[in-house]
Amino acid sequence: MLNILEAPFVKEMREVTGNLYRFGWDERNGGNVSYLLTEDSLEKYIDVTEVKRKAEMNFDASDLAGKYFIVTGSGKYFRNVEKDPSVCLGIIRVSNDGKFYEVLWGFEDGGTPTSELPTHLMIHAARLKRDPSHRIVIHTHTTNIIAMTFTHELDDRAFSRTLWQMCTECVVVFPEGVGIIPWMVPGTDQIGEATAKKITENNRLVIWPHHGIYGTGATIDETFGLIETAEKAAQVYTAVRAQGDIKQTITDLQLLELATRFEVVPKAGYLNVEYGYGPSSTRPERSTSCE
Repeated sequence: MLNILEAPFVKEMREVTGNLYRFGWDERNGGNVSYLLTEDSLEKYIDVTEVKRKAEMNFDASDLAGKYFIVTGSGKYFRNVEKDPSVCLGIIRVSNDGKFYEVLWGFEDGGTPTSELPTHLMIHAARLKRDPSHRIVIHTHTTNIIAMTFTHELDDRAFSRTLWQMCTECVVVFPEGVGIIPWMVPGTDQIGEATAKKITENNRLVIWPHHGIYGTGATIDETFGLIETAEKAAQVYTAVRAQGDIKQTITDLQLLELATRFEVVPKAGYLNVEYGYGPSSTRPERSTSCE
């Protein structure tokens, strides 16, 4: 067997958790990451028939039966993943009946997967139905996104439009906008179900008010970059609000022109102008509001 610490997926997990910590988004043991793996990618590093232990899950994960994930551990600090990956990370497999997870590697101190495992698995199942290339779920405590949830209307459309208006590339990077759920206690099936429901509405980003954000994607880089872009827009919003009244912003027509240029489709109904400049073919007034 090859050294699993040299496996690309372990290296990626070590790198992304380190970056999330250095960005200041994952204080203490905050945040969690899961990465869907294939059996082929694992077989040269571990014996997938050797189950170290298993634990019951209190929800039905049968949609993911037999699937493998490398996940961050419950109570583990992201700043420690780089130096102690076999303790802070673990590889699990969902049992064939979807009622248990089996630990195949890692969690060497007897640890367990993140307490948000139900949410992660529900998101993976929901996202895979829309995008077979999906692999990554990242939950992190993005500072400015959290701040916005205290001062901005918690409406999917309004929040998405504000983020799009803050940075030119935002409508290109996440044209579907963001989803927002009500505040809920984390680590429960209920918050997982609410988040997965937003995912099924084709949101790759879901905001938990006063808590953080979930991002999904096909690769670590794609998912990190998605979250990073939304957080940058929230940072600009924070600075703009601190500077005083807004005098101009990117208009709906300009957002549409961006989307057309980069061949993306903004979420239906989120712009006040449509392809062809809307039913009346009139250009909208220049907006002076972020919301």
